[in-house]
Amino acid sequence: MTTRETLLTATSTSISTPTPPAGTWQVATEPFTTPDATLLRRAYYAEVAGRYWGRSVTEAEIDQGLLDFPDDELTGRTGRFVVGRLDGRPLACGGIRLLDPVTAELTRVYVDPCARGTGGGAALLRVLEDAGRALGAERVRLDTRSDLVEARALYARHGYAEIPAYSSGPYAEHWFEKRLV
Repeated sequence: MTTRETLLTATSTSISTPTPPAGTWQVATEPFTTPDATLLRRAYYAEVAGRYWGRSVTEAEIDQGLLDFPDDELTGRTGRFVVGRLDGRPLACGGIRLLDPVTAELTRVYVDPCARGTGGGAALLRVLEDAGRALGAERVRLDTRSDLVEARALYARHGYAEIPAYSSGPYAEHWFEKRLV
């Protein structure tokens, strides 16, 4: 099965936790426009939108979602995008962008369901936090939804504390922060 087939299968079916593959994670900065990064961003959107709407999403809805929520701030002096590979297979991604000179925000954090429980989320957070420090951030924040329980548990395990709302939006229900310095 190709990476694309794996991602599409994982995002178009109900969320379950299959037996995770064993292996080593490598996480590196990568333009969000590469083929692997694009597939992962699409899988991320398919999962979060599908869970929110309670159904599979169409390719057109994914296209529109990516247009409505562009990743332009995840490059250069304002941010980074990373891709995580498990034994060479692109199965995770995430982004970090500056909100102000000392505050960064995590976004698009995603681990393919077939690779959850293998340390990919922790590997993403380490690299993204280092990227935040390199951008000059002293703290990192994020918002998430109540139904994304795996994400909330990941953040709590890695030192993120719930804080009062720092942003608003239809998909923000929980806000977290972690000091980087």
